[in-house]
Amino acid sequence: MSLFLVYSAAMLLLQLVAQGQLDMEGALTARDRVGIQDFVLLDETTEAAFLSNLKKRFSKDLIYTYIGTLLVSVNPYKELDIYNKKQMDIYMGVNFFELPPHIYALADNAYHTMLTEFNNHFILISGESGAGKTEASKKILQYYAVSCPSTTLLNTVRDKMLMSNPVLEAFGNAKTLKNDNSSRFGKYMDIQFDSQGDAVGGHILNYLLEKSRVVHQNHGERNFHIFYQLVEGGSDDLLHQLGLERGCQHYNYLTQGQCPIVPSINDKNDWKTVKNALQIISFDETATNVSWMLLQMVIASVLHLGNVRFESDSKGHALLNNNTELHWLLGVDAHRLQEGLTFRKIEAKKDQVLSPFTTDHAIYARDALAKAIYGQTFTWLVNRINESMENKDPSRKTVIGLLDIYGFEVFYVNSFEQFCINYCNEKLQQLFIELTLKSEQEEYEAEGIEWEPVQFFNNKIICDLIEEKHRGIISLLDEECLRPGDATDLTFLERLEEKMGNHPHFVTHKLADKMTRKTLERGDFRLLHYAGEVTYCVVGFLDKNNDLLYRNIKDVSLQLILCQIKTCFRLYSRRRPETVVTQFKSSLQKLTEILVAKEAWYIRCLKSNESKQSGQFDEALIRHQVKYLGLMEHLRVRRAGFAYRRKYDVFLKRYKPLCPATWPHWRGVAADGVEVLAQHLGYLPDEYKMGRTKIFIRHPRTLFATEDAYEKCKHELATHIQAKYKGYRAKGEYRKQKEAATKIESCWRGTQARKEKEKRAWAVKVIKKFIKGYMTRGQAKSTDNSEYLAFVRQNYLNRLRNNLPKTVLDKTPWLTPPAVLTETSEMLRKLHYRLMVRKYVRGITPQKKFQMKLITSSVFKGKKDSYPQSVAHPFADTRISEEDINTRVIQMIRNERIKYCVPVIKYDRNGFKPRQRQLILTQTAVYVVEEAKIKQRVLYSSLKGISVSNLTDSTIVFHITREEPKQKGDLVVQCDHLFELLTKLCVIANKQNAINVVQGSINFEIQAGKGGAVDFSTGPEPMVYKAKNGHLMVVSWALSLLSHVSLQTFFFRLYLNIYYLF
Repeated sequence: MSLFLVYSAAMLLLQLVAQGQLDMEGALTARDRVGIQDFVLLDETTEAAFLSNLKKRFSKDLIYTYIGTLLVSVNPYKELDIYNKKQMDIYMGVNFFELPPHIYALADNAYHTMLTEFNNHFILISGESGAGKTEASKKILQYYAVSCPSTTLLNTVRDKMLMSNPVLEAFGNAKTLKNDNSSRFGKYMDIQFDSQGDAVGGHILNYLLEKSRVVHQNHGERNFHIFYQLVEGGSDDLLHQLGLERGCQHYNYLTQGQCPIVPSINDKNDWKTVKNALQIISFDETATNVSWMLLQMVIASVLHLGNVRFESDSKGHALLNNNTELHWLLGVDAHRLQEGLTFRKIEAKKDQVLSPFTTDHAIYARDALAKAIYGQTFTWLVNRINESMENKDPSRKTVIGLLDIYGFEVFYVNSFEQFCINYCNEKLQQLFIELTLKSEQEEYEAEGIEWEPVQFFNNKIICDLIEEKHRGIISLLDEECLRPGDATDLTFLERLEEKMGNHPHFVTHKLADKMTRKTLERGDFRLLHYAGEVTYCVVGFLDKNNDLLYRNIKDVSLQLILCQIKTCFRLYSRRRPETVVTQFKSSLQKLTEILVAKEAWYIRCLKSNESKQSGQFDEALIRHQVKYLGLMEHLRVRRAGFAYRRKYDVFLKRYKPLCPATWPHWRGVAADGVEVLAQHLGYLPDEYKMGRTKIFIRHPRTLFATEDAYEKCKHELATHIQAKYKGYRAKGEYRKQKEAATKIESCWRGTQARKEKEKRAWAVKVIKKFIKGYMTRGQAKSTDNSEYLAFVRQNYLNRLRNNLPKTVLDKTPWLTPPAVLTETSEMLRKLHYRLMVRKYVRGITPQKKFQMKLITSSVFKGKKDSYPQSVAHPFADTRISEEDINTRVIQMIRNERIKYCVPVIKYDRNGFKPRQRQLILTQTAVYVVEEAKIKQRVLYSSLKGISVSNLTDSTIVFHITREEPKQKGDLVVQCDHLFELLTKLCVIANKQNAINVVQGSINFEIQAGKGGAVDFSTGPEPMVYKAKNGHLMVVSWALSLLSHVSLQTFFFRLYLNIYYLF
């Protein structure tokens, strides 16, 4: 059994080699072909080496690569068959580095580490729009949905987590220039697990929804998906109920980007998906229907609000003459709403004054109300999802958080949103470096390895520049928003120049030198982030940061709440709310606190190209993303000191075959075994360190050398194990087969002996009966001789069947019958002869038979001595059937119909050597055939004459017209059926006049200028030989020896009488 297990292990190892599913070190042998699976093991930690390795792997559809425990993912822009159930099973419960890099490996190790250590973890997914962040979070959720234990309750929780994605994507995602499904908000989801590892709940936090997209989209971009889904996917009754029309062209908020239709998006199907998802997420059917109807009304209200248009009176004040759209705004009093959109309420102590808006102010108020409605609706929706996924069990839970956050953004024009996003990335980069350094330092200290300081860029100076109290950009922005007077974006820029003029990471048009000033507009400022320089345009900073509603607009919002959707919005406070950037800073600080309290895992998503084409690797774009994601910084931190570390038992288990002292079993402590192994492999003292539980290897080349040695050794071991096991199996199989053969032989012999006994007993019985029948054969039929007589009758009839005369002229004697069949035999003889005569007569027709005989008579009668003897012999249709002709010959003459075939003896022109041949007559030519070869083809048109002698021989000379010098000469043959052959030839080729009956000798032409002759004579014995004069001598019977002609004539006359008789 143990040998079988060893063999199974070896076979599995070879199978994994073939499939490419080896662990990290095992795949290092293919590093020249598909790159290295962990960037930490690169020989050079340069950007060029980093990109080269990434490109190698991408070209083979290997989109995942590690930097230690960080996963780098490159968007392939095509479907890969690496996310199925089979792949999930492969990675389930496997050590992080045992299989090729995969998002399932990271998700599984985070999960099992959480269960083992009973602490909290989070997975940070970052990258720019279109890099695949949302898809990565979906894959992780799907993996947990499949891999976690399953019950009815747990399935419900997992379904709600999975179904929250399409809902949040519909309300929070939109088409941008870079991505057709870009997340326009940051999302952090906590997945709660109990002590058994079951997913029992979840919670979602959202950050900085891009509300400005509701009222404005750049060219080539769309509003949030949910608007298009409602207009395109909603039923006609629903649209009528909401006062909407089908078609995006009817709504101002949906046409600004001028691309309402996107080929990769099916709004109708997505609408159905969102409806089904809400059914799963909500508590009960009633609550679902009410919530869904309210959401549809809110979405419709925003679309109607966007179609509200203003005109100016003579004083420039805004007017709303056509208020049709206002009637659809959630049941709010149209007059009250019209007043809120065209007048500003100013309170002075107890008095209230209405100040009319200009058209621009009215549009601003309308858009502000639309953004507020949508923003609060999104917040309410997230809260509803959280309530649905909430776990009310008070027992302690562990969580895995998924942070899907926008990556660093650098556009042609960067505004307030990019400033907030890049500030978020600065904070996360700071946290990222701190946590990485901290984990590295803690591991070194835990293992007793001396910590070596790491040089890296500390971006704290940039974070302070943005968020420092009273001096940072955020503080100055808030001050400018809150101070009385005419605060504008330009006054904000002046404050920045005043307070931060000497900061090394800040520059404006005013503060820049002459060269830099050319790249800056007067309304721009530039920050030098950790990822590079970004230029921001201050236009819109104050408005977007304030995001204020006028007081009377707030009152309208309160009326909205009291009328129909009071559950959708929290009541507005009359106090001035915090600015957007301050709220974002506070939420980011809370997020940082949440993340610091958890163990970190990282996924960095990269776009392979801007055109979203599969197989394209844009090095410039990838280099830019590698830089702003801080991947090189992380690699340097991981590579500082020792590039590779593994636990002793893992290292020893893998590499113990390389040392005789550790193979096949090491009986001592694992650390001692690793030390023995390292010394055997020749590790230098400065190349490795022995920790408390791990070995640390400094250089990748040391690991590569070890791995190459292991790859070579592994195949040798597998071959050796296979050979031993195959021998063992072969011996066992031989024993089994030998025992089986012995048993089969004994059984077979017994069976055969019994059959032989029965056969002999039967034979004795039959022989006795046969002898008794023979002895009584002359007596009357009885039980003793009946079988014998039947045997005699059957035997006679069988012999008679094989010896019957074939034709009327056949003189084969009739078999002598036994005594019991004398009378029967005579009856059969008469019947058979009568049948032959009838068949012979019916086969004869005057036109077919006598016509040919007449031709023969006209040519040979009175000229050739053997003619009278041939008269009585009927002509056959052919003397050789087509089955007896070689198929190759038939294939070559398939276009000419075969008329007649006869065997002949052909005499060579030189030496007259006889050779057996077949003569074939077709519609157009005569063929001389030797087995599968056609030796000569004579066209009837080139046949100038045929000569035969006047004696009884059967020699024929064909005289042929030679059209070319190399063409063969005349043909000399001997045919037993001379008259039949020449008559057939006359009929087929119309050559009656070409046949000459010659006395004496026949001359023939061998080749040009050279001839030969055939001499004829009679003698006692027919013979053919070459005479001394070089001629062919043909000796035939003398006519006197053929005296039996009268007998043949008698039979011919008898034949005629029978013919006329019938």
